[in-house]
Amino acid sequence: MEAILDFDKELDIGLFDRVVDALFSGKGDELKIAQQVLTEFQDHEMSWTRADRILSDSSSLQSKFIALQILEKLIQTKWKILDADSRSGIKNFIVELIVKTASTEESLRKNRVYLSKLNLILVQILKQEWPQNWPNFIPEIVATSRTNLALCENNMAILKLLSEEVFDFSAEQMTQAKAKSLKTQMCGEFSSIYNLCTEILQKAVQPSLILATLETLLRFLSWIPFGYIFEMDLITNLCTRFLQPPVTRNVTIKCLTEIGSLECGTEYKEQLVGLFSMTITGLREILGDLSKVYEEWDEYDDDQQEFIQNVAMFLTSFLGSHLRLVETTASRDTVIQAHQYLLRISQVDEREMFKVCLEYWNVIVRGLYEDGRTSSFNSPASLLNLGSSSSGAGAGGTNGAGMSADLRRQMYSGIMTGVRYVMISRMARPEEVLIVENDEGEIVREFIKETDTITLYKAQRECLIYLTHLDPKDMENIMVEKLSRQMDGSEWSWSNLNKLCWAIGSISGSMSEDQERRVLVIIIKDLLSLCEMKRGKDNKAVVASNIMYVVGQYPRFLKAHWKFLKTVANKLFEFMHELHEGVRDMACDTFVTIAQKCRRHFIAHQPGESAPFVEDIIASADSITSDLMPQQQNRFCEAVGYLISAQLNPELQAQLIKGLMNPANEVWNNLVQKVGENINVLEDLNVVKQLGNILRMNVSACGAVGKGFISQIGNIYIDMLGLYKAVSEIISSCVARDGEIATRYANVRAMRTIKKEALHLVDTYVKHCDGEVAAVNENMVPPLLEAVLADYAQNVPPARDAEVLKTVTTLTGALGGLMTDKIPVVFDSLFESTVNMINQDFTEYPEHRLAIYQLLRTINQKCFNALLNLPPQQFRFMVMSIMWGFKHTQRDVADVALGITQEMINNFNVCDRSISNAFFQAYFIEMLNEVIVVLADNEHKSSFRPQYMLLARMVHLVESNQITAPLFDSSSPENANITNSVFVRQSIANLLATAFGNLSKRQIEVFVEGLFNFNDDLEKFRNHVRDFLIQTKEFAGDNADLYLDETENDMEQRKQQEKEMAMRIPGMVKPSEMEEDE
Repeated sequence: MEAILDFDKELDIGLFDRVVDALFSGKGDELKIAQQVLTEFQDHEMSWTRADRILSDSSSLQSKFIALQILEKLIQTKWKILDADSRSGIKNFIVELIVKTASTEESLRKNRVYLSKLNLILVQILKQEWPQNWPNFIPEIVATSRTNLALCENNMAILKLLSEEVFDFSAEQMTQAKAKSLKTQMCGEFSSIYNLCTEILQKAVQPSLILATLETLLRFLSWIPFGYIFEMDLITNLCTRFLQPPVTRNVTIKCLTEIGSLECGTEYKEQLVGLFSMTITGLREILGDLSKVYEEWDEYDDDQQEFIQNVAMFLTSFLGSHLRLVETTASRDTVIQAHQYLLRISQVDEREMFKVCLEYWNVIVRGLYEDGRTSSFNSPASLLNLGSSSSGAGAGGTNGAGMSADLRRQMYSGIMTGVRYVMISRMARPEEVLIVENDEGEIVREFIKETDTITLYKAQRECLIYLTHLDPKDMENIMVEKLSRQMDGSEWSWSNLNKLCWAIGSISGSMSEDQERRVLVIIIKDLLSLCEMKRGKDNKAVVASNIMYVVGQYPRFLKAHWKFLKTVANKLFEFMHELHEGVRDMACDTFVTIAQKCRRHFIAHQPGESAPFVEDIIASADSITSDLMPQQQNRFCEAVGYLISAQLNPELQAQLIKGLMNPANEVWNNLVQKVGENINVLEDLNVVKQLGNILRMNVSACGAVGKGFISQIGNIYIDMLGLYKAVSEIISSCVARDGEIATRYANVRAMRTIKKEALHLVDTYVKHCDGEVAAVNENMVPPLLEAVLADYAQNVPPARDAEVLKTVTTLTGALGGLMTDKIPVVFDSLFESTVNMINQDFTEYPEHRLAIYQLLRTINQKCFNALLNLPPQQFRFMVMSIMWGFKHTQRDVADVALGITQEMINNFNVCDRSISNAFFQAYFIEMLNEVIVVLADNEHKSSFRPQYMLLARMVHLVESNQITAPLFDSSSPENANITNSVFVRQSIANLLATAFGNLSKRQIEVFVEGLFNFNDDLEKFRNHVRDFLIQTKEFAGDNADLYLDETENDMEQRKQQEKEMAMRIPGMVKPSEMEEDE
């Protein structure tokens, strides 16, 4: 096999084919050797010189694909450094091979996959050579298309690929200038391509050629000049000739969708309306009224289902862009028919298609709602009169000459009623619901959140809220009607009840208080009756979960009706004894939700009550929680903690905390006393688990109560740290005796839980200790550090808890300068021991890895002076470790390390000049080199934003002469007249020249000059760096991460806009997301 690696001899094609065959069908050693030999062959710098022989003479298709992979890599990475003859030779060879392979109908069909890869190689060459070195490409491909039908069909595929590469994928694969040049060239030469397509569509009879031409045309529609679309007979041909035949209808409706989504201004309004009317007329002939699509969907073949999906895309896209236009210029029947189609398609049980329809329903209901808000009617019901005179042509805007709000409301009232029914019947599960029906039809506790389901729920919730605002009475009638059918059994099923209740819960806050009260009283009474009526554990679990979900969504109603609130709380306590674990979980979660939103009502002395209800709850806590698991008891404790936090009198609050924690404290004191008397008590796994659960309960309550919980922490703090030391010693002795395997023992894991929860408790309290930092520093920190630091340093790596690092980070962030004197001992105990755990690779101990860098960042931000006092060797170790952090592919670690560096550089820049000069002279160039290395590395693209921001900052410091000390060896005669700016330019250029042998000296000079020209304009700097990175490995791989900056900014802006809009619409912000009732 190794003979194919001898590039001094002619390649034995037969042997090469056998090696490839061994790779794909061999076994054992034969497979390994073949894999190794072929990898070496492909990586050899001269392997591309063998590609023509393989493609011409090999009888193995797999061999040919390997040759094409080699050529593709060459074109993407080394094309520019090939001599002109080699480039021309490869280009001509590929063209001839394509012509030969696609010259007959039989060959075209037989070699479809092979031809697709050849076409792709040709397009990669075109992106490098056209138009400068291949100006006649378009005329040549048009001319050859007229000589041979099979060749013409393949040429359509090439043109389609070229359009996709230039217009669809260019942003992430080419420099901005290159992409613009290719787009300009393609637009300039489009007329001959268009004439060819038109000629084919008029004369061709071969279905595959017509289909290929329409698919190519589809790729062109998004960028060709509008005149070709609207001023020729293209639209008429698509609607009258190609929409009806089954073979072309799918690609035709896609073309019409693309045209309908174009932003073409007002001059082509008539043509757009004509397109819409002709398409709906065509759809009537194909689909009829589509009334049975919901029932017949599963009987449709793949093409029919695809066509319905494409119709949904057409309708949602066109109406989303041009609804106001067709409302006023197309016939009303046509517009209503389009919406009826969408309504019927929305009923089909096909999630992705439903999401497409839902997006449009959200657009239209939002537009109707906005019309109602801005209309100038004088009647009390003006909010329901849906119209406006704002600008915009889409469904969300208003055409000044359009219909009045009232007319639009009447026009769509029937459609909106249908949408209400669809949304309720297809409601997705909210994340608060923990009881689900599994694939076997069983009711079970859900443990994994489905992100897609949560996103779908949010979109449906938004739609239902708008629909409620548009006609609250209709929404009320539909919901009450559907609930009555649950009561009488005509529509009873777990699924139907769930979806109805999820819909009811989702519209909280969108009705007036009076209507909300009336509807909720009916619904909750019916649900409680249903709970009594139904028999069986699963039936009761479903009804109970729905009761809890609904009441948890209506805190406004509960706060206004104390007796009802108390009844609901008592019902939740009743559910905490249910047999179904999921019901108990949900009861605890719902109690937490209600406690957060209605806390003051539980703490107040209500009329007719002998004491605040919170006191009754605390007094009955043992009986309420008697059937709960430990984690459920913690949730109960958290809920009561929220109630206690509403008590603003410190003495009364301390009494309530004491009452809540007293049962746990009694058990704690008893167990701690036993441990003190006999350390062997900790060998009992149940004892260790009890202690861990009590600490967890304290953590839950502390997070809810806040800084007032110090009264409880004071009771257990010293014992807790003593217990921490005791279990640490036991763990250490187990590890010393049995090795690292001991960390997996059940009792050791349970003891580590005690350590972790003790640290969690401190961490949680410190995060809430506003105004108490001096007391924390004086009373809590010294014994804590004494207990944890030495233990962490002395333990074997698997026994070290990342919680130590996180807790010290929290302390440093909260106490700030008060921690400065403790940083040396923190460094001695935590830093080097942790770095030595993680510096063997980039994956082990991910939690410790991130935590140590977050600790460093917090120390740098809050206790910078402590870093200045580190011994030189320790300081250098720290800086080297930070730079090593750049190289992590784990994005959060790399981002934190880059952030530390930028903040550290800024801190040193404002230091005493002698200190900053020493730092910059020792580390600046080294840091700069490391930043450029990771910036140029494909594997670190996800950290592009902090990389270029750090680079810009460093270049700015040099260019603005803020670094006054020489960064070079000033004693050397050759540096006599050099400046920092010149030296850094040379350093960057030398580094890049070494890293990228495929770049010319001039390319590097232009890039380096740009870095210094744009260093104070981050947007220009970013684009300049990004263009260079794409240029260094042009078209190679996915460069989406280089655009992550813009993507994340856009998402953040969109979130902010959506939040601001939601705040203006009653009910749009979920009760759980509103400001808490303090």
